[in-house]
Amino acid sequence: MEHPIWAWAGFTLFILLMLAIDLGLFNRRSHTVSYRQATIWSVVWVSLALAFATGVFYKLGHTRGIEFLTGYLIELSLSVDNLFVFLLIFSYFRVPAEFQHRVLFWGVLGALVMRAAMILMGAALISRFHWIIYVFGAFLIFTGIRMLRHEESEIHPEQNPVVRLVTRYMPITHYYEGQKFFTRVGGRLSGTLLFLVLVMVETTDLVFAVDSIPAIFAVTRDPFIVYTSNVFAILGLRTFYFLLAGVVEKFHYLKLGLSIVLIFIGIKMLGEDLIEKFYGYHIPPLLPLSIVATVLAASVIASLIWPKRPELPVEPAAHSDPSLREEEEIGSKR
Repeated sequence: MEHPIWAWAGFTLFILLMLAIDLGLFNRRSHTVSYRQATIWSVVWVSLALAFATGVFYKLGHTRGIEFLTGYLIELSLSVDNLFVFLLIFSYFRVPAEFQHRVLFWGVLGALVMRAAMILMGAALISRFHWIIYVFGAFLIFTGIRMLRHEESEIHPEQNPVVRLVTRYMPITHYYEGQKFFTRVGGRLSGTLLFLVLVMVETTDLVFAVDSIPAIFAVTRDPFIVYTSNVFAILGLRTFYFLLAGVVEKFHYLKLGLSIVLIFIGIKMLGEDLIEKFYGYHIPPLLPLSIVATVLAASVIASLIWPKRPELPVEPAAHSDPSLREEEEIGSKR
């Protein structure tokens, strides 16, 4: 690895310490996360990310610092889609507000492990098979086009293969038992409904990781920068959920901006080597950061300037048969 093992270990220990403080000190008991608390923790995680970026600039140089900021911005913006899906999951399962923080907390721990494995695997593949970056680039373009055409997200737990696998081998209760993920029913260990929600959150993050991790490899091939930018974005996402869950639907042009970013990153991944090989021009890291920031800012501003029109309620069509109308009027009088 380019960076010593103590750098990886030190960063991981710091993150685990912050999470322990979060859960053990400030969120020991289940409660509804207030807007003020969500704002404070959002500021904390963004400040920590910017402080870490400053350290990267100082220790690793200007290029690595720009790569970290670009990766962090891409990950954070792509995570907005997660917010909407999390909102759908919590609404579908009617998760009490006081238990949502616990689900997202343990979901983050699982996401850290999964993404670390995927990042190391991706770095190993790129270093061994350089042509894999073209596969990643084409995949990002495909994902961007798919996101451009995809209008609504729906939750179908019965179609989730991981959920079906879990429910096949472990009984799941149809109710919440406080903040517990497991309980005993008739002396047999069973998962609670909250555990099933956690499984849905974990699989959702895995799906989004498949899209987002190749995007950062288009910015940098340094696994440490990829991992740290991912971690800060995920931790920020957890607190942003409580901050933005009520207003995320107002940024309706953000999905368009994200699709443009993915397509741009995919094209960059496909053409960067060719441009450097035939024209001798190396794309400076500041250029992708500027383009990504501009596109995302424009999509947010456009959402605020041209808000989404509220959908009008659909009135039931009147019956063409007079006899049916008479029967409805008689029924209403009764």
